[in-house]
Amino acid sequence: MSISISKETNMLKLRIVYCILVIATVLAGLLSRHITGIPLFAGDILWGLMVYFIVRFLFITKPLKFVIAGSLLFCYAIEFSQLYRAPWADNLRHTVIGGLILGETFLWGDMLSYTIGVGIGVLVEKTISKNLPGKPT
Repeated sequence: MSISISKETNMLKLRIVYCILVIATVLAGLLSRHITGIPLFAGDILWGLMVYFIVRFLFITKPLKFVIAGSLLFCYAIEFSQLYRAPWADNLRHTVIGGLILGETFLWGDMLSYTIGVGIGVLVEKTISKNLPGKPT
């Protein structure tokens, strides 16, 4: 029974870590849009990183390959959705939240930025797994 409690405690700790990482990444992404000299693609990298942390938070016990695939599929789907042009979708994209989540225009370079962001997420996870016991692989 103590093994079960210990595993649940570790999963809770990991969820807290990933929640903090999501919040920190969101803040960094928002700040990146307001600091001159930071290229726009930095925000896209941070968006991919945030998606990775959210997917890991939701699927804490799933294998790394699942989290990578889920994160990239979500990022790419959002990017390709920008090719769809309907008045209601464009109106949604012109709101602050809609613009941040859905983006405005399709760019192939964004796909590379999201991939880099997810890659950074994997590196962060590898670092976390060295320092926290009970981390799934």
